[in-house]
Amino acid sequence: MTRMPLNESQPILIVEDSDDDFEAVKRAFKAANLHNPIKHVYSGEEALRYLQSGPSPIPGIILLDLNMPGVDGRKTLEIIKQHEELKHIPVVILTTSGDDRDIEACYRLGANTFIQKPVDFDGLIAAIKRLKEYWFEFALLPKDT
Repeated sequence: MTRMPLNESQPILIVEDSDDDFEAVKRAFKAANLHNPIKHVYSGEEALRYLQSGPSPIPGIILLDLNMPGVDGRKTLEIIKQHEELKHIPVVILTTSGDDRDIEACYRLGANTFIQKPVDFDGLIAAIKRLKEYWFEFALLPKDT
């Protein structure tokens, strides 16, 4: 199977209930020259509905907040990683939590990366630039991802 990094045509699914945090991430994407299409949903339920609807193309990566009302990020992650057609999508936890229990639980459930949201915008830009470098330039993924 041919392996390749993610490309700029693959959408990024952002699961974030805070409009302010979503807008900050969107601005950080622009500052990091990350130009992928973005699909924003506000909850775990909405993310799962979207993913299970068979979007085309499927997201190349998912940025997932943990602390959301309803189906939280942990449960959303668990469901994604148990779903045969979704489990290959890289899931990056992007959350304010730095709690060791959250970090351990997310990796146990199949998270690919856990990033604590930086408190300032410059820190967020730096985190997004590193995320871009890793997932879009270095990491090799199955071709159908």
